[in-house]
Amino acid sequence: MIMSSKTNAVRMVEQAGISCREAFYEYDEKDLSGRHAAQALGMPEEQVFKTLVARGDRTGIHVFCIPVCCELDLKKAAKAANDKKVELVAVKELLGLTGYIRGGCSPVGMKKKYPTHMEETCQLFDTIAVSAGERGHQMILRPGDLAELTGATLDDLIE
Repeated sequence: MIMSSKTNAVRMVEQAGISCREAFYEYDEKDLSGRHAAQALGMPEEQVFKTLVARGDRTGIHVFCIPVCCELDLKKAAKAANDKKVELVAVKELLGLTGYIRGGCSPVGMKKKYPTHMEETCQLFDTIAVSAGERGHQMILRPGDLAELTGATLDDLIE
């Protein structure tokens, strides 16, 4: 089902005066992968970013945005989080921590503001796509604008 209402994430981006284009696509409950989203959007997988949530053993919850074609390197993520170790949170924890469900987790508009880290390769593109806060809905915006809005650092995060 394609949604058409403004999500909280999109409203926050617009309220910040950031230029953003929304893109909608049919999603498949059996394939919530970012690769499917990139194909549906007709964008390179390196330019579509997924949002992952991890817990540091000392520093708590952190948000990581990386290209959908890549895997998060947990050692690099721990270094970026200034921690010894980080682990991805269980899917069942995602809604309670962020307000978002798997396949619709946006780095913008989470229930609480968590430290956010974006894969530094985002700088290679004029725009990137990230979830707009619901399945089948992406925001396309400049990576620098997204980093500024979320307070993200740009780090080497992928394997």
